[in-house]
Amino acid sequence: MSGELETEAQPATDSARKAQGRWLPQGRRGPMPWIITVMTFLTLLSGAAGLGLAHALVQMRGELAGGYTVQLVEANPQRRTAQVTKIADLLRREDAVRTVAVVPEQDLLKQLEPWIGKDARPEDVPVPALIDVAFAPGASEVAVARVERAVRAVAPGARIDAHQRYLAPVERLMRTLMWLAAGLVSMMILVTGAVVTVAARGAHEAHRSTIDVMHLLGATDLQIARLFQRRIALDALFGSLVGTVGATLLIWIVAGNIAELDSGLGGATAFPWRLAVLLLAIPLMSVLVAATSARVTVKRALERSL
Repeated sequence: MSGELETEAQPATDSARKAQGRWLPQGRRGPMPWIITVMTFLTLLSGAAGLGLAHALVQMRGELAGGYTVQLVEANPQRRTAQVTKIADLLRREDAVRTVAVVPEQDLLKQLEPWIGKDARPEDVPVPALIDVAFAPGASEVAVARVERAVRAVAPGARIDAHQRYLAPVERLMRTLMWLAAGLVSMMILVTGAVVTVAARGAHEAHRSTIDVMHLLGATDLQIARLFQRRIALDALFGSLVGTVGATLLIWIVAGNIAELDSGLGGATAFPWRLAVLLLAIPLMSVLVAATSARVTVKRALERSL
């Protein structure tokens, strides 16, 4: 008995495979591969933006953790120099302080060139002195407050600013954009599944008579659903490959331009290529979502038509 069923099922399976080409648009002639190409392209760009922002956020927090700037406002150059020397020595003796760096006056004047010109001299322009201070990891607020009091004891007019305080709005913006990119990736993957679902339903309705004949030949719902799944999976694979190639080229061009920026921000936002492995999951996810959506949609449509 089982042998007879296998013999009857075999022609049905062969007929189903031969009819596969009539069910769905083949390869690049149909819209499905190109829709998935566009979706994969946009999803990869959003994913790359999110990963780049996350990488920049981690770098920025690492560099700014425990960072402070001591600003000394003193019109008398000799007195200002003496204060800088005394405060720098005081900071270097503190156990809670990791590094101390006095910003040269020439560097400050160069930063101010667009406003005061190139001919300005330190004795002509009372430029505040700056000392960059980095506290050791895990330094307590009590230690930071103690250092601030010691600095103000030497220079009562000194200002001590935390780097994190000024860049907190930038960090919030980057975090918001990062989660926005993650939301776009999730939304576009869901849209891909929705588009495949609509296409699979349309193909089922358009070829219902053919499916009925195949049922009479002995084909099962699972066999028919697998044919839809295979066709759409191939289309999704083609579209994902094309979209991945296009997105990779664009990301490579943008990353090269960012790397050429002569600024710390450009280096921080440069896309780390070691994270490209995570991006490869996006086209694979697109193919998986497309194939699964097609199979589930057709199978449910076949069950309802019985």
